[in-house]
Parts: sequence; structure tokens; C-alpha cells
Amino acid sequence: RRPPPPGAAPGEVATDYNQATGLERLEILGKIEGIDIFDMKPLDASRRGTLDNPIVLQSFGKERYLGCTGCPADSHTTIWLTISKDRPIERCPECGSVYKMEFVGAEEEHHGHDDRGFYLFFPSPPFSI
Repeated sequence: RRPPPPGAAPGEVATDYNQATGLERLEILGKIEGIDIFDMKPLDASRRGTLDNPIVLQSFGKERYLGCTGCPADSHTTIWLTISKDRPIERCPECGSVYKMEFVGAEEEHHGHDDRGFYLFFPSPPFSI
């Protein structure tokens, strides 16, 4: 089933649902279907993550930011941490809770670009050495 096209009917004031486009529209349509498109639920703060049993976050991107507020929740100010595909485990310096990123995205992300590199590294014949 396809969602209705954006835009309000003639003579009506457009709502967010009527005029949203792009990612905002995707988020609104997801909420209507009961899907949290951007996975905005809070982290599990009922326990402290350990190296043996870290708090796991899934990510479609190669990097993700998370805010640790301690265990129990709000026991310290928010400490922002960065976890990535290259460094998937991070520990909060305040409470010691351990977080682990589980990469679930595509291994190869080209975004439709050719991966040849910057054009200056491929000089044309008159400028070749």
C-alpha cells in the first residue's frame, strides 16, 4: 500500500503529515505504522555494561554517538561517547559502563559515487610526468 502524496486538499491548511518530505515524512509514516525508524528508544540503564556483557547498540552507519547517564539512570551528567565500526567497544569514563556497537549496515556504501579517487591524482597525458 502506498502512502498518499504530500500536500493538503485545496482550501485546507496543511498539517505536518500533509507537507512533510524526505526523512521527516519517513519518520511520520513509520510512527503511523508503529515503527521507530531512527531507533530513538533510550539505552538499557537498568544495568551497568561490562566487558563480558556490554550494552549493545545496533547501527546502520559506521559511527554512532551515545549519551551515558550512568546506572541507575541519571546518576551522573550525560557523557557523550563515540563508537564506530573500527572501535566498536567504548567505556564511560564516569561510571565505567561498557557499550558495544553491532554494525548491521551494508559493508560497501558507495552512495552512487565512483570510487576512483580525486581527479588530480589522474593527470591527463599532457601533464603526465
